[in-house]
Amino acid sequence: MAQRTEQYPSGMTAARAAARPDYRAADFGLLWLRVAASLLILAVHGVPKVLHFHAQLAVIEDPFHLGRWSSLLFAIFAEALCPWFVIAGVAARAAAVPLLVVTLIALAMVHRAWSLEEGQFAWMLLILYGTVVIAGPGQIRLRGARARRSQP
Repeated sequence: MAQRTEQYPSGMTAARAAARPDYRAADFGLLWLRVAASLLILAVHGVPKVLHFHAQLAVIEDPFHLGRWSSLLFAIFAEALCPWFVIAGVAARAAAVPLLVVTLIALAMVHRAWSLEEGQFAWMLLILYGTVVIAGPGQIRLRGARARRSQP
């Protein structure tokens, strides 16, 4: 009678393999966070800025006096391009940084007089994209961009 042996990564024992944490829920949670936050910013800010570029040029704030054109292009980069990288999980931490910068500028310089209630969407974006910067995108990403989780 042949003895049955199971294979575990890196020569782990059955007890150690069973004790390994299951990160799938966290990975799906990070996927949900990335997709939901990015679709929200695309729908509310990114796509309207692209579709109504010339109208946006007339109304966009220019807090650093770089010119409305430069301010709008940076906002479009942050709000219409970067969310796609965050959704895909490709350079997600780096792509979340411009979104944090635009949101911080909006809260600290452009809409300084906003109450917490008026700025709740911006604060929510800071929390969501701050989480992406801190935690990373998780394991569910486009093929080829998948990181390897280190073995304990």
